[in-house]
Amino acid sequence: MARMTAAAAAVAILEKEGVQHAFGVPGAAINPFYKALRDNGSITHILARHVEGASHMAEGYTRATAGNIGVCIGTSGPAGTDMATGLYSAAADSTPILAITGQAPVAKLAMEDFQGLDTPAVTQSLTKMSVNVLKGAQVPGTFQKAFHLMRSGRPGPVHIDLPFDVQTEVIEFDIDTYEPLPVYRPEATRAQADKALDMLLASQRPVIIAGGGVINADASAELVELAELLGVPVIPTLMGWGTIPDDHPLAAGMVGIQTSQRYGNASFLESDFVLGIGNRWANRHTGGLDTYRRGRTFVHIDIEGTQIGRIFPPDYSIVSDAKAALVQLLAAARERAESAGRTGGLPDYSAWARSCQDRKATMLRTTHYTQTPIKPMRVYEEMIRSFGRDVRYVTTIGLSQIAAAQFLHVYHPRHWINCGQAGPLGWTLPAALGVRAADPDGLIVALSGDYDFQFMIEEMAVGAQFNLPFIHVVVNNAYLGLIRQSQRGFDMDYQVQLSFENLNAPELGVYGVDHVAVVEGLGCKAIRVTDPEDLGAAFGKARAMLEEFRVPVMVEVILERVTNISMGTELDNMTEFEPLASGLDDAPMSIAHASGEPANPTPDDHGDLAEHPDPDLREHEVAHRDAPSADIQILD
Repeated sequence: MARMTAAAAAVAILEKEGVQHAFGVPGAAINPFYKALRDNGSITHILARHVEGASHMAEGYTRATAGNIGVCIGTSGPAGTDMATGLYSAAADSTPILAITGQAPVAKLAMEDFQGLDTPAVTQSLTKMSVNVLKGAQVPGTFQKAFHLMRSGRPGPVHIDLPFDVQTEVIEFDIDTYEPLPVYRPEATRAQADKALDMLLASQRPVIIAGGGVINADASAELVELAELLGVPVIPTLMGWGTIPDDHPLAAGMVGIQTSQRYGNASFLESDFVLGIGNRWANRHTGGLDTYRRGRTFVHIDIEGTQIGRIFPPDYSIVSDAKAALVQLLAAARERAESAGRTGGLPDYSAWARSCQDRKATMLRTTHYTQTPIKPMRVYEEMIRSFGRDVRYVTTIGLSQIAAAQFLHVYHPRHWINCGQAGPLGWTLPAALGVRAADPDGLIVALSGDYDFQFMIEEMAVGAQFNLPFIHVVVNNAYLGLIRQSQRGFDMDYQVQLSFENLNAPELGVYGVDHVAVVEGLGCKAIRVTDPEDLGAAFGKARAMLEEFRVPVMVEVILERVTNISMGTELDNMTEFEPLASGLDDAPMSIAHASGEPANPTPDDHGDLAEHPDPDLREHEVAHRDAPSADIQILD
């Protein structure tokens, strides 16, 4: 049997398990593993500038392609604490990544050795397994178990901590006969599918909620097939966006109190039955539960049994992998349709589906603003026009993400890559690099507010060094915009302004950081846009730069300082801060326009600017939302 170091065995297992890329930062305690990585030569390593960045790169890599598992690597001590945010984010979004850290020698684990830390104690609650391997002979079995756990049940991250001497220990190991462990995923039975289908077919206005579990299971095709067979509208969650193309006749729009469309909320509120598949009833999706649940029957299908009933008890539930459940539901539905014919075996939901499409064509928000400084809605309008159907979007959190989900369109699974639950600022940029590593040819567009971009801006250098080109749209209002909007309820505007007069860039006024100079200093290309009529040309130029230079290109858009984005606390109590679209000229790239739906929208009772509970603060916002940034005053 072959003799090799435990580190060499671990790298050989990574290769056998299908790993092609790794992201990390070497250090003294992990150098034996890096030597094995170099000697093996089959895995491309991308050097991050921050270990947290490496963990988010691994997330993006996993999320981009079905079957991928991203790997992030770091040394002992601070590398593990740096990875913790990425592990939390991956666990929350059911993303399998493998984190590998170095450690002090086994004999020194209790001696407070330099950078010696009980890293598994830090990461245990963030992973499916976090283990310190104390013997070289245990390394192969530990890595084999790690891949089994990451893929089985609800996917998630694993952390392996390798003491220095364990990495260098010589062991006997035969990689040629190594095989991955079988993956366990619970599967729905036919009886369960029949019962769920019976409940759906007894309703008048059913909807299917498609969550991120549908994408994780690579089951979007089955989801669309079931919807088409039944004629039932589909509502994707934020993590499930792309399971059904936005312009599909059965795509009813997204639902929620932030990342949603008006027509999605309105159609959901008209429904009487909800089949949730691979979703977790997140609070930004449901809003208040009394409103969300009232008058509806719920069936919940999820791969993780402890998710059932976590938010509210459904009327019926099935613990199953999303694809396995959809296969059973399709078989049951086909049998009924074939045995009795369409009219006899399945109800006709076409009138209900048409009513959802009517709302989709009429309940629109305005995007076509022409003033300067630029309103953010116009940015998304031009992004749709410039980037087409096949773009992959990557984003994280903030008003930029919320508005993007309200206005952009997604047509394919894994083309909206968003950090859903954790929402750590800085996630977008490194995640986009991971997506690019997984998808070397597609158009990738990241979207950040200025603060998200600044959090891990150093990772732009990684894109330059390793030729990982993508477009990063940075919408800059020199504000913590979402927190500012949240502070309205406290009658304050406190410690959320990023504005200052940059002595080195007076042309920026009060917009502070010169992102163009920083990005160019990191070896990338940058464009700044101040006029909405220049957005299309800027995006076109950015695409040309990607091809010419093969580095990331930032497009910074200078926004008006204060814009409030539509949101609320209940699905039936959303505040619209801007005038609604009175025709398709106000929303020329709406999905109704793109799909050719006829529409004659008229303003409704929400067409006027909504009133803020504090009239003085609302008066300030109305007066200044279109004003030059220098006129914005701190309210406290």
